[in-house]
Amino acid sequence: MKKLERLGEAKAPDGTLLTLYRHDGAYTIRIDGVELMSTRRHNSEDALATLVCESLQGLKAARVLIGGLGLGFTLKAALQTLESDARIDVAELVPEVVEWNKSPDYQLSAAALSNSRVKLQQIDVMKVIQKSPGSFDAIMLDVDNGAVPLTTRGNAALYKSGGIHFAVAALRPNGQIAYWSANDDNALETSMQQAGLKVQRHSVRAHATSGPYHTIYVGQ
Repeated sequence: MKKLERLGEAKAPDGTLLTLYRHDGAYTIRIDGVELMSTRRHNSEDALATLVCESLQGLKAARVLIGGLGLGFTLKAALQTLESDARIDVAELVPEVVEWNKSPDYQLSAAALSNSRVKLQQIDVMKVIQKSPGSFDAIMLDVDNGAVPLTTRGNAALYKSGGIHFAVAALRPNGQIAYWSANDDNALETSMQQAGLKVQRHSVRAHATSGPYHTIYVGQ
């Protein structure tokens, strides 16, 4: 039996403990024993990028923002989908998550982060949004489990009316904002609509052929 390796841990700003594990070549980040993300099940993280970025193909010098690096799957899907002149801003709050992704000892996202189209900031994505009016063709947010935070209590503000209005203000004309959620969230969808967004709800499996379904809300 392959052993479970504990590779590192980090604390979110509110003290929540995140732990990186490796088992049989797969990596997971857990919170109090609960799996937050895994390299075995990332289909919905991929879809967060492709659902948005496919509509940006052909757009010159597109600029997008990804909130939450995770294990890098949304970033990698965006790089594969967007044109070669696109710019991808990534905001990640927890420095150890950045270190894990950059580490040559782990097979995560070092190559993607070194891509010349990518700008990584160790910062709360809300701060990026607030100081960037009219800047992005798309914003993709996967900073937590959804509107009910699992990692950092402050993340909930992104999914409330005020946070959504800030995000809308950061979009260029015809821009899109997409939220990843572990579950359906009617309140989030309603708040997006009240902010003037036309919303589409997508149900996507964690793994391409198995596992739970996650929900992605795309508003334009």
